[in-house]
Amino acid sequence: MKRKIKTRDLVVTAMLSAIAFALMLLDFSLPVMPSFIKLDVSDLPALIGGFALGPAAGVAISFFKNLLNIAFEGTTTAGVGEVANFILASCFVTPAALIYKKTKGPKNGESAKKSGIRAALIGCVTGAVSMAVLSLPVNYFITYPAYIKFYGMTLEMIVSMYQAILPWADSLIKCLLVFNVPFTLFKGCLTSALAFLVYKRISPIIKGK
Repeated sequence: MKRKIKTRDLVVTAMLSAIAFALMLLDFSLPVMPSFIKLDVSDLPALIGGFALGPAAGVAISFFKNLLNIAFEGTTTAGVGEVANFILASCFVTPAALIYKKTKGPKNGESAKKSGIRAALIGCVTGAVSMAVLSLPVNYFITYPAYIKFYGMTLEMIVSMYQAILPWADSLIKCLLVFNVPFTLFKGCLTSALAFLVYKRISPIIKGK
């Protein structure tokens, strides 16, 4: 029985990783962000997998999503962009799934449904905030230095793309605080909202019930 459950979990993880990779390809720009920053909801399968199978599954889905992206789409940052994506996705999924797993039991007479919603909401908010906060050092120390090295860009060129939208954003740290941190928080909240819409409908399929 344990072998069946483990095999099913592996199959589900692989399927969710493939879906996450497909969603990663459906990225698009927003008019309030520089054109090289894209929005996607590819963390949604990882979040769902984390809720259904545990945080390790969510992290694994984030890892394989980026691995598939490198394998099929290639990389222009020697994998640095994918590593940054994996780090931030893990910062989102891990606390969300852990909190959901640890706190979803009924408290103070609440129903199992309300308990699950409460746990998922607290987990998602915590995960989204964690990802947004950590996007600052990840972008500052990993992503943007990689852009400078592998794209042949200068720091001034990157900042100027932000200044085309907001002229007073005249340093990288200002750009990250004003644009990237709120953008990452929005991405986490959007992914969380979508998870709330679909999770209950598909969790029985994922868990084989």
